[in-house]
Amino acid sequence: MDEVAPGAVGSLPSLSLRLGQAVFSTAALLFMSVGVEFYSYTSFCFLVTSMGLLIPWSCFLAVVDVYSLFLGCPLRLPGAIILIVAGDWVLSLLALGAACATASVVTLLLPANGYCSPGVCGRYQLSAAMAFLSWFLTASSSLFNLWSLASLRLL
Repeated sequence: MDEVAPGAVGSLPSLSLRLGQAVFSTAALLFMSVGVEFYSYTSFCFLVTSMGLLIPWSCFLAVVDVYSLFLGCPLRLPGAIILIVAGDWVLSLLALGAACATASVVTLLLPANGYCSPGVCGRYQLSAAMAFLSWFLTASSSLFNLWSLASLRLL
């Protein structure tokens, strides 16, 4: 078996990154949307949409990682790795934009300003924090896969 870059698709670190992305994205989505009227603010809708895109992407690639680990051979197809790098890059930028927008709106809505109750603002803050953690894992995964692509001597 060829040596693959750490975090490349089909390795155990990649599977852990994907599972972390799915968990943090799901947490951000649930904190934002369950029992709270998030649709009043555009940035909250953007967060829900971007996390809604990131969850299936992460789960699908986690299944690819499990399949590759089960077979014992990592994914070495250059076209597939390019698509994964591009998808991770786009989704990490969406997640970062949504997390930053949500954090800035939450700062304006803090209970000190009187726009939302402490419980609701706390949920918004937790959702923004989970979105930042999801972004960090997605950006890390994108960089690891870019490193894997470079190790295939394609760039």
